Amino acid sequence: LDARDLARARAVLADDFITFFLFWEATSILSYLLVGFDQGKKNSRDSALHALLITGGGGLLLLAGIVLILQAAPGLRISQFATLDPALLADPRFQIGASLATAGAMTKSAQFPFHFWLPDAMAAPTPVSAYLHSATMVNLGVYLLARFDEALGGVAWWANAVMAIGTTTALWGAVQCLRERDMKRILAWSTVSALGTLTLLVGLPNEMAALAFVAFVFAHALYKAP
Repeated sequence: LDARDLARARAVLADDFITFFLFWEATSILSYLLVGFDQGKKNSRDSALHALLITGGGGLLLLAGIVLILQAAPGLRISQFATLDPALLADPRFQIGASLATAGAMTKSAQFPFHFWLPDAMAAPTPVSAYLHSATMVNLGVYLLARFDEALGGVAWWANAVMAIGTTTALWGAVQCLRERDMKRILAWSTVSALGTLTLLVGLPNEMAALAFVAFVFAHALYKAP
């Protein structure tokens, strides 16, 4: 990317951790309101609460991770992850912060063991299910994992954890698809499986996996919401 391309990207992508976190939490609150849209149904209210507790709790983990990361590297921006000092990567505060932020990303993208909230969120009106819970909001987590991979891709514990969780999620989501009979829940479990595959691709240590990740995100955005 040249300077103009980077400037255009930064115009639509939050580069500041706090700004990123604020919009991250906004999606959780909006999701809660939309899943519980039919307030007269107990199932809708319960599903909305489950989604809020899981993704909101994950947001708190993300916030704690951001605080630790910024203590280790004051003023750090997301775009700087590709050029971090190796000494910073070895800082315990940064590693713990990265672990907490990774856990928060797992909740947003419905990774095992937080996967169950996404099929329950199908209690939302169908346009909401298509937009938020199949193609858009749930990709926030894997997006954050991909950004962290720029810095942590060479750290064995991080890559192994991401690959293990992604593989488990992808397989479990695929199995659950075969057991469901409700069309929206089938689509939800297929999304869980797709998100697990994306997480696995983040953890794989080669450039082709990165290219596959980008292609899959693009394809997912095109086919899942429609």
